[in-house]
Amino acid sequence: MTALITGASAGIGAAIAREFAAHGFDLVLTARRGDRLQALAHELAAAHGCTAHVIVADLSDPAAPARVFDEVARAGLTVDALVNNAGYGLPGGFLSSGWEEHRAFIQVMVTSVADLCRRFAPGMVARRRGFIINVGSVAGLLPGTAGHTLYGAAKALVIRFSESLALELARDGVHVTALCPGFTYSEFHDVNGMRSQVSGLPRWMWMDADTVARQAYDAVVRGDIVCVNGRMNRTIVALARYTPQWIVNRVVKRAGKKFRRI
Repeated sequence: MTALITGASAGIGAAIAREFAAHGFDLVLTARRGDRLQALAHELAAAHGCTAHVIVADLSDPAAPARVFDEVARAGLTVDALVNNAGYGLPGGFLSSGWEEHRAFIQVMVTSVADLCRRFAPGMVARRRGFIINVGSVAGLLPGTAGHTLYGAAKALVIRFSESLALELARDGVHVTALCPGFTYSEFHDVNGMRSQVSGLPRWMWMDADTVARQAYDAVVRGDIVCVNGRMNRTIVALARYTPQWIVNRVVKRAGKKFRRI
């Protein structure tokens, strides 16, 4: 069996790659940083005896999903598990970035997710087995905040898309899970320049990437459609769902000022 993981060079993506390798999967690792991917491929081959193929790709390029699919086909590989993990944050208010930056963000966070699902899901359906994990976020289950304007919206779309796709493909033996982590120790906040803002958040709000990855694997194997990582995150989502909306909006607005830059 082979798992394809996007954004596999660090953080949750690398942790998920380790989790699938530990369960006997060969891997296709894709991200922009080839040196990181090669190092991870060597690490996992040594630790688990798996074969790890590396495809360097920038998913902000609309042609990248097709190129990844074609390279997998040319290598004669069959993808049994697809993990759409690639992503980043675009700090600041909506008007502080140009449209090309927003377009690239939507391409990575939304369009490439649907594109890769559309390309790889038919093979899974034909074989009547497969796993798809689309990495959303707790942010996609909460009201929007000022700053990072498209992030929560993009993750909400990924979650709803995953829910529908899960219902469509369940009869064909394909499990689809929307993974919804909260704050996770990784390079994510360093890359988007928010480390100083989030470093003051209490420790109980954070999870480690290995735990998130383990929960992701277990959830998709069980057939869970939505997996919110961690008891605290599940509590926050439940409170947001059942508390009057005006109260939730006020709390989220106040909390957002601590870790959103506009």
